[in-house]
Amino acid sequence: MKNPRLLLLFFSILFLFSCVKDDEKIDFTFMQLNDVYEIAPIQGGEFGGMARVETLHKQLLQENKNTLLVMAGDFLNPSLLGTLKVDNERVYGRQMIEVMNAMKFDVVAFGNHEFDLSQNDLQKRLNESNFPWISSNVKLVSEKDTLSFYKQKNGVKVPLQDTFIKEFEDEDGTKIKVGFISVCIPSNPKEYVHYENMFDKARDSYNLLKDSVDVVFGLTHVKIVNDKRIAKLLPNIPLIMGGHEHTNSSVKVGNVLITKADANAKTVYVHRISFDKKTKKATVISELKEINKGLKEDEKVGKIVGKWQTILSENIKKIIDNPNEIIYNANPGLDGRDTPIRSEQTNLGILITKSMSYSFDDEVDCALVNGGSIRIDDVLLGNITPIDIFRVLPYGGAILKVQIKGRLLKRVLDYGVLAAGTGAYLQRFNAEKVGVQWLIKGKKLDIQKTYTVAFSDYLLKGFDIPFLSEENKEVIAVYQPNSDELAFDIRKAVVAFLKNQ
Repeated sequence: MKNPRLLLLFFSILFLFSCVKDDEKIDFTFMQLNDVYEIAPIQGGEFGGMARVETLHKQLLQENKNTLLVMAGDFLNPSLLGTLKVDNERVYGRQMIEVMNAMKFDVVAFGNHEFDLSQNDLQKRLNESNFPWISSNVKLVSEKDTLSFYKQKNGVKVPLQDTFIKEFEDEDGTKIKVGFISVCIPSNPKEYVHYENMFDKARDSYNLLKDSVDVVFGLTHVKIVNDKRIAKLLPNIPLIMGGHEHTNSSVKVGNVLITKADANAKTVYVHRISFDKKTKKATVISELKEINKGLKEDEKVGKIVGKWQTILSENIKKIIDNPNEIIYNANPGLDGRDTPIRSEQTNLGILITKSMSYSFDDEVDCALVNGGSIRIDDVLLGNITPIDIFRVLPYGGAILKVQIKGRLLKRVLDYGVLAAGTGAYLQRFNAEKVGVQWLIKGKKLDIQKTYTVAFSDYLLKGFDIPFLSEENKEVIAVYQPNSDELAFDIRKAVVAFLKNQ
């Protein structure tokens, strides 16, 4: 090389490369969401919104290109949007898949609510998704055996994996392979789903994965007590990102950190992790970030959310004016989470049944609704709009004024108590059990008396309580409200009640 300037440049470049040496340390980031059913901001626009989440996602990618966006289960159902029909077909989570594809999620876990969908509808959502799904303990039931769930593209079935591996590399050349294991709580039995033991599968998938990667993390959808047990089984996992509970939490079991964000993207967890390849140690610094008005909406994702919100608004406006009007401030929050609403009296359940009673100008002795009709699986806190109420009761339906014998009313109330933990559990107003005695409006239930009860129309179809239907001889009379009455739609009744509080 005769040109001295070129020679100098050549040696300078060699020197620079020699200075950038693999230090065997690498930083990466996980952004964790869980239990997200709503793509738009909630509670009067104060919190959540996937377009805001995407803005934070992009900020984290600018901070560190080695950033993964993950979902710890429950995102296809329940939602008000999911109940709507578009092109003569129920949405059933289509809006979530479209938004999540645009956000380029890196990996998601199955949650129990994914199996609310029929096998055919779930398959459609799997096929539409562009991101990996993992869970080692949920399998698809076939005619002869069980097999992995799959995506079908261009007629080709591609099985989903039990685990997920991602390779990171930083500027100095440090490379690392990160693995994820996942299990789902077996709380949603369906004929097409087989649940294997989640603890056995967590341990087995970890043992199969650990020698192929530098470090293993958890992405689970189970109860916190189950996560703690998994942490004890697998003490070398630095972090378990979990779902299922809807309130944020951060707990440590030994050296294992377990985190859960708030449902519906009220918050997300940002985990900044530094890994030392020499010591095999991961240092995790976790930050709970509130998703609120302080975050601008990402334009691309915002357009998709706006499209679906227009569809939602157009459908709701057919039933009620001003669906985004603030009608109530809930403080403390109204508890509509699945487990409480199906096993104990909650303030939301009481509010709904009280609204049912008042829709008939308090002409009824008591009011009853099955917990399974309340589908929000969340706590409503702060500003409440009619859309929030429609989210609570997405299937609507009439409130019936029914005259029934006290003997049948007692059977119904007893059945509701025994059904705790299921959708047949009854939320009640003016019906209270004290010891072994039922009180109606504070007075002892008389089995010979005829009572007037406000029922959700679903209850009188005999699905949840087999002996409760119009055919029962102890059902004396049933009043079906007209379309111009509040009781014609339970959601309108609740909205009207809240407006008058």
